[in-house]
Amino acid sequence: MQNPTVSFVVPCYKLAHLLPECIHSILSQTYSDLEVLIMDDCSPDNTAEVARSFQDPRVKHVRNEPNLGHLRNYNKGISLTRGKYVWLISADDYLRKPHILKSYVDLLDAHPNVGYAICPGYGVQDGVETELLGYYAVRGDRDRIFPGHALLKKLLRTNFVLTASGMVRRECYEKISFFPLDMPWCGDWYLWCVFAVHHDVAYLAEPMVCYRKHALSMTNTLWQKSAVACCEEETAVAWGVKRKADEAGARDVSKECLDAVGQVYARNIALKRPGVSGSLTLDQFEESLHRNCTNEVERARVRARVYAGMGNEYYWQAELALAKEYYKRALKKDPWMLSVYMKKLLLSAGKRGDNLRKTILSFRG
Repeated sequence: MQNPTVSFVVPCYKLAHLLPECIHSILSQTYSDLEVLIMDDCSPDNTAEVARSFQDPRVKHVRNEPNLGHLRNYNKGISLTRGKYVWLISADDYLRKPHILKSYVDLLDAHPNVGYAICPGYGVQDGVETELLGYYAVRGDRDRIFPGHALLKKLLRTNFVLTASGMVRRECYEKISFFPLDMPWCGDWYLWCVFAVHHDVAYLAEPMVCYRKHALSMTNTLWQKSAVACCEEETAVAWGVKRKADEAGARDVSKECLDAVGQVYARNIALKRPGVSGSLTLDQFEESLHRNCTNEVERARVRARVYAGMGNEYYWQAELALAKEYYKRALKKDPWMLSVYMKKLLLSAGKRGDNLRKTILSFRG
């Protein structure tokens, strides 16, 4: 049998009631050279029955015995694919437009340097489309191909990729990385980053997928298990990407990773989330820094970025004394951080400095 161009991997666990909408959105695509692997992770509901109901030879049901967990299930599905391109989409999400697949395939066929393609989408709650997700604010109103390293500078700081929208060149998984089993919360973010170390990234501006929000969604499940563990894993992404960048000799990316990990540490130390006030302590930060970095020059750079980032977080929380203290600590570690000098100066100017800082930020945004 000839291999299809696109393989859809559809993980399913306790989502049989939502599976038909996902599968039908795939089978109704105008581009038809595809296969669909329903990865039933030993689901206790009637997933097998629903999977058998699709009268289409392109749909295959794979049941795990016993349950593998979501990351192993993803990797098993990807390893079973035969397509040139792989699209991982959860059973509770679905494609919003019937032409999306053709747009993706045409783009990746025309640009072999592109490792994956993404687009925005809409959140869906109780059957109603809600907010726009995965919109890239930098010229996100038109289709673009971004140099991987340029996009990575933004991606290292926050994961703006809507996972349900990503179609990946299969060789990215085979030659770079599958889902890391020690990253249950941030595995997709890590992959978007490391793929961008080696490849360019395509962005289609039209929202063409839907991400369903509900109690059983993977995001909600993982966050509720351990907010602290999820926050610690965010730092592991930047360190992991740095190691990949070092292996590839990408010094510019390696340096960006140090700055990004500093921001992640700072956010997790200083940011107040609902029910969580500071997910890491400074002592835990130092332990993590020593575990992940043996170069003292790089450690100093990270510390300076952590203190500067904490100063920013405290400033926006109106904890001005703490902001001033951490800006001071940052400058002791790296006296060449001119932006921190400016922020410290504006902070000392009181209300006038506050207004000026907000004005400067409004022009940037």
